[in-house]
Amino acid sequence: MTDLAFGGASIDGGLYTSVTGFAQQMPHFLNVLVSYWTDLGLSVFALLMLVGWWRARARLGGSSRRRLARSEGRHTPAVQMAMALAVPVIVVLAYVANDVVKSFFHEQRPCQTLHVVTVEPCPGLGDWSFPSNHSVIAASAAIALLLLDRRLGALAVPAALLMGASRVWVGAHYPHDVLVGLIVGTLVAALLMPLARRAAPLVERVRETPLRPLVAAR
Repeated sequence: MTDLAFGGASIDGGLYTSVTGFAQQMPHFLNVLVSYWTDLGLSVFALLMLVGWWRARARLGGSSRRRLARSEGRHTPAVQMAMALAVPVIVVLAYVANDVVKSFFHEQRPCQTLHVVTVEPCPGLGDWSFPSNHSVIAASAAIALLLLDRRLGALAVPAALLMGASRVWVGAHYPHDVLVGLIVGTLVAALLMPLARRAAPLVERVRETPLRPLVAAR
């Protein structure tokens, strides 16, 4: 394991203190709202995943005798269901990938290093800052949802950016922690989500088993 050689504060500590200082000047109710979002906002992505699965399930609810034709495009009902089921798996894999990256960089939280007043209590020593787990989860979910359903992605992508911004606002992360977290989450989802399409034939087989309700509405 190695520490981040130049330290997080030398990268964008000034921007971090500007944001946290600005947050201290904002009305209390706004900081309460941001705190609620940064603490509970990931549940929004879980809800969007559920909506994506429900839509895919309804679309695949046709005849159980219908098979996936080779000539069909990538947006067939079985493909959409395979992608919908893959979204939460991809989010977990993105979190694991981020944990691997985090294990190589022992960057203390900025609120521990710079000793600024923050909206939320500062995480303890040893709770490493780089990259941001919240940002990785939000970005991987948003990109996976965007590839699954553009309408869901139109909600998820701005929500992911707001999640990242909230992590700096409440004092939990440097901006570069958030930026790298967003990049890691985006890359993992962009690389793995297309592979989920290959599971469409498996979805078709599951549709004819007792597990049918998992993938089809009827």
